[in-house]
Amino acid sequence: MQRIFFHEKSPNKRDLKEVADRINKGEIIIFPTDTIYAMGCLMTNREGIERICKILDKKEKHTKMSLICPNISVISQYTLPIDNHVFKTMKRYLPGPYTFILKSNNYVQKFFKNNKEEIGVRIPHSEILDGLHEFLDAPLISTSLSSEDGIQKFFTDPDEIETLFQHKADILIDGGIGDSAESTVLDCTGEEIELIREGKGEVD
Repeated sequence: MQRIFFHEKSPNKRDLKEVADRINKGEIIIFPTDTIYAMGCLMTNREGIERICKILDKKEKHTKMSLICPNISVISQYTLPIDNHVFKTMKRYLPGPYTFILKSNNYVQKFFKNNKEEIGVRIPHSEILDGLHEFLDAPLISTSLSSEDGIQKFFTDPDEIETLFQHKADILIDGGIGDSAESTVLDCTGEEIELIREGKGEVD
């Protein structure tokens, strides 16, 4: 695994393009968000999704994965039509530490074994991810980097992440120490928006 250092506020654009090119070719990446570190690949990388589940020793149907998108317009390309009240809520809270659960469209479902009818979507507040999006062929699909050993533990230290995953993932983007708080999860698949998990993002 190659560890690449990026400044959180002013990442090097040429290096971001090189990383994006490798992701577009199928590589697995560990990266910081505005919450905790995550592991991901290109959403259209079916083999990559299977590999991530194997690395984390999780069955795909039990692995909570989210699309990382640059804006709501891109999100709408991968979901069923978004209700107006949901759209307004997303505009209010994004970008930020929130995961919105929406109904996925047929294009998304074909990349998952269990025809994923619902998908989490995120627009993290992250200069690094904003820069990557310029060069990616599709959004990232990702899952939180955690270990469930009785007490759920999130990996926040790039040194520890490198030690544990150096022979498993392809790229580690080192953006410094990560947050230890998860995103707030809002389920938008019903008539009303439901708070599923209260995390870093505040809701009123």
